[in-house]
Amino acid sequence: MEYSLLIIVTPFILFLLLGLLGGKMKPGLAGILGTLGMAFCAILAYSVAFQYFFQIGKVNGAWNEIIPVNFEWLRFTDKLHIDLGILLDPISVMMLVVITTVSLMVHIYSLGYMKGETGFQRYYAFLSLFSFSMLGLVVATNIFQMYIFWELVGVSSYSLIGFYYTKPSAVAASKKAFIVTRFADLGFLVGILILSYYTGTFDFGSLTAGNATLVTTSMAGGTFMGLSVATWAMALIFMGGAGKSAMFPLHIWLPDAMEGPTPVSALIHAATMVVAGVYLVARLFPVYFFAAPDVLQMIAWIGAFTALFAAVIAITQTDIKRVLAFSTISQIAYMMAALGVSQYEGHAGLGYMASMFHLFTHAFFKALLFLGAGSVIHAVHSNEMSHMGNLKKYMPITHITFLIACLAIAGIWPFSGFFSKDEILAAAMENNPAIFWVLWVVAGLTAFYMFRLYFRIFWNGNREYKEGHKPHESPMVMAVPLIILAVFSVFTGFIPFSELISADGIGFHMHINMLVASLSVGVAIVGIVIAAVLYMKNSDKPAHIAQSMGGLYKATLNKFYIDEVWMWFTKTVVFKFICMPIAWFDKHIVDGSMNGIAWTTQKISASIKGLQSGQIQFYSWVFILGSVIIAALVLFL
Repeated sequence: MEYSLLIIVTPFILFLLLGLLGGKMKPGLAGILGTLGMAFCAILAYSVAFQYFFQIGKVNGAWNEIIPVNFEWLRFTDKLHIDLGILLDPISVMMLVVITTVSLMVHIYSLGYMKGETGFQRYYAFLSLFSFSMLGLVVATNIFQMYIFWELVGVSSYSLIGFYYTKPSAVAASKKAFIVTRFADLGFLVGILILSYYTGTFDFGSLTAGNATLVTTSMAGGTFMGLSVATWAMALIFMGGAGKSAMFPLHIWLPDAMEGPTPVSALIHAATMVVAGVYLVARLFPVYFFAAPDVLQMIAWIGAFTALFAAVIAITQTDIKRVLAFSTISQIAYMMAALGVSQYEGHAGLGYMASMFHLFTHAFFKALLFLGAGSVIHAVHSNEMSHMGNLKKYMPITHITFLIACLAIAGIWPFSGFFSKDEILAAAMENNPAIFWVLWVVAGLTAFYMFRLYFRIFWNGNREYKEGHKPHESPMVMAVPLIILAVFSVFTGFIPFSELISADGIGFHMHINMLVASLSVGVAIVGIVIAAVLYMKNSDKPAHIAQSMGGLYKATLNKFYIDEVWMWFTKTVVFKFICMPIAWFDKHIVDGSMNGIAWTTQKISASIKGLQSGQIQFYSWVFILGSVIIAALVLFL
């Protein structure tokens, strides 16, 4: 399967081509080239998936790892070296399908949405770089290769979030995303160094083989501040995942990332940057489970809290993209919680399978939600729900596809989200009932805030638009991706996912837990009904409820002031006690020593520069004096 290398190489070539020569092309040509290239990658990805899952992937009843391409890049010791290659196993093959499919839809959609924008060619170049970075990340054969592409994902997101570089808010958002994730990635890097120091390898196969035997034996007995070195290493590695996947309290960059073009938001939230953290934990799941189970429990509780925290904030937001941003934080946290409550073997590994299943289904309906939101913004030229309403009669395709996505994320049968979310709830009920009830409440809140969004956009009274400013359906180049993603959002839940992806590589049969299904669908219906009562028609009920909640509503609207707390911490603690001492040391010690060397050199030079004055008389005098001194020394000695 060496041809799988083309899936990675193609977008990189497109990035170079469009980045270097895009300015000399017509904008339409740049978009078409980028789209055709991603279509080629998608075809190859589906070919790889078919060949792996139906022909060669299973050996003796278990899914096998295939490494079609691998070469050594840097060698440090006999065992420790950095390779670059491609690892094909169930989760990496699944991610190839997800990334190329969503990226292709974004490429097609952007032909209409970004038409006429300044920097159109640059936009498609960065889309290719983003796709290349995430594809390289998911097929990495070792953790350091993953880290390299992990950082490229960060660079790509910085470039696309700040695409409108003349807009101060976009520049600030791109810097915020970059700095917050770099802070988290420092922990990731330290964790990698600790892990590789004790195990002597970066290779995923070696780290996870035999129930992570290498890690548990090589790191046994080592402690630091009362915790094992394995716990420290895996907690620091998770820190990187928490930053990328916007887990509390490192979630603050994601809502601001909405300053980028809406199709970019779809790519970030559905298939690339935000899911990278979940993929990281899943890739190292045997290490977490066998070598650092306490870290896995921490991941479960961080995921559960973040899911609830983000869902509560989403209830009060008025910018449709920010509602979807907090929805993403909540759903990604759902996946983290599922990994945290999972066991390892067979059906006991339901949480692992459910997390990957929800990542798969969520990619399609979340991409659909963002592209649907982009279609609405394209029509009304605003992100605020107060500027929308009654759009169902103007935008029928967007309306129906958006409704399908809302039903999917709410977990209504038979839409895809029902199947994946219920498996997460079932896993939580079996292994941690407290987390189950938290996630159950989140399921109800999700249904409520998503249908609050849906009713305020497409229903909400008899809002009329002025002649010449009436909304209209998006062009077909934008509508077709919506339709395709809607089909995925309906039918992907019927895939026998547990037979393809499991924690131990041995498939099992999943079934619907009727108790969990009844509870989850019931609370979702309650949330939808409440949203309909409050928002289907114009009403002063929401305003009265908000007023009655007082400070709680204001705190929720202001995202519980976490951004302000971070800003205070940054200015008061980081700048004052870390940055200022470092700046003083740099200025007075580093710069001072260098300036001292320069001053000394200058003084010595000034004192001896007369030796090369260019005056023949002086040279003659020195020559005679030197000769006399040498003659005297020879005579004396």
